[in-house]
Amino acid sequence: METPVITQAMINAYDEYTHLTLDRRSFMQKLTVLTGSAASAAAIAPLLAANSAQAEIVPEADPRVKGEDITYPGAGGDMKGYLVRPADASGKLPAVIVIHENRGLNPHIRDVARRMALEGFVALAPDLLSPAGGTPSDEDKAREMIGALDGKQTVDNAAATVVFLQGNDTTTGKVGAIGFCWGGGMVNNLAVASPDLKAGVAYYGAQPPAEDVPKIKAALLLHYAGLDERINAGIEAYKKALTDSGKDFTIHVYDGVNHAFNNETSAARYDKKAADLAWGRTVEFLKAKLG
Repeated sequence: METPVITQAMINAYDEYTHLTLDRRSFMQKLTVLTGSAASAAAIAPLLAANSAQAEIVPEADPRVKGEDITYPGAGGDMKGYLVRPADASGKLPAVIVIHENRGLNPHIRDVARRMALEGFVALAPDLLSPAGGTPSDEDKAREMIGALDGKQTVDNAAATVVFLQGNDTTTGKVGAIGFCWGGGMVNNLAVASPDLKAGVAYYGAQPPAEDVPKIKAALLLHYAGLDERINAGIEAYKKALTDSGKDFTIHVYDGVNHAFNNETSAARYDKKAADLAWGRTVEFLKAKLG
C-alpha cells in the first residue's frame, strides 16, 4: 500500500483542530474533502496525530538516568511531575523545567526530560494539569482540560516549579525552562512572571503581550517553524519589544518546516534536520546561561 500524500492544507486543518476551534467531527469532514474520501481521511488522520508508541528515544529504564514521579508544592496546592537526573551525577547540577504541549505530561515529554538529563541537567517535567486531576490518557480530553485551566494559576504553578528547583538539594539553584507549543507559550509567560528564571527556550510558542516584556529577566532562545503562520504572526512585535527593552534573546526561524517540527511522534510534521539543529542550539544555550 502506498504511503498517503499529506498536503500543507491537511496539516493546517490538523493545527486548526488541535489549537483553535475545529472539533473532531468537523476536522474529519474537512480532511475528507481534502483527501477525496472518508477512507483516505481515516488513513491520513493517524499520520497527522502524535503516536505515543514512538515516544521513547531514551527508554524509561535507561541505566544512564534516574527518574521518579514526584509531588511538590505548587502555587495553591500540590503539583505532580517527573524528575530526572543523570545516574552518574556526583554533584549538584543546573535545573531545567520541561513544559509539555497541550496534550499534558505524556510519554513524549517524559522522554524529552530524560534527554535533557543526559545533557547534564536535573530535569523536571511538571504536570500543569495537576489542579484538574492530572493528565488523562485521552489526548482530546487533555486538550479540553488545558483550555479550561485558569491562566494565572497555571503560570503561578510554573513559577512555583522554579522556586522548588532552586531549593532542591540536587541542583545548583540555577533554573531554566524549555517548552513546546502550548508549553513554549508558557515559557514566555513564565519569563514574564518569574524574575528567578535564568534562561528560557520556547519552541513555536505564543508570545506574551508587548507591555509585559520589560519584566523579563531570563535570556531567551526562541525557535519558530517557517510554515507556522498562526504563531509567527506575533514574532515581529515580540522581537521589537525585546529589542526595545534591551533583553538577551536569540530568534531562529526554520524554513520549510511545520509547527511541532521537534516532535518525532508526529510523522507528518516532524523534521529531523530542524529538530536536531534546534536541540543542539538549545543545549548549548542552556549550558552557557545556567553554567
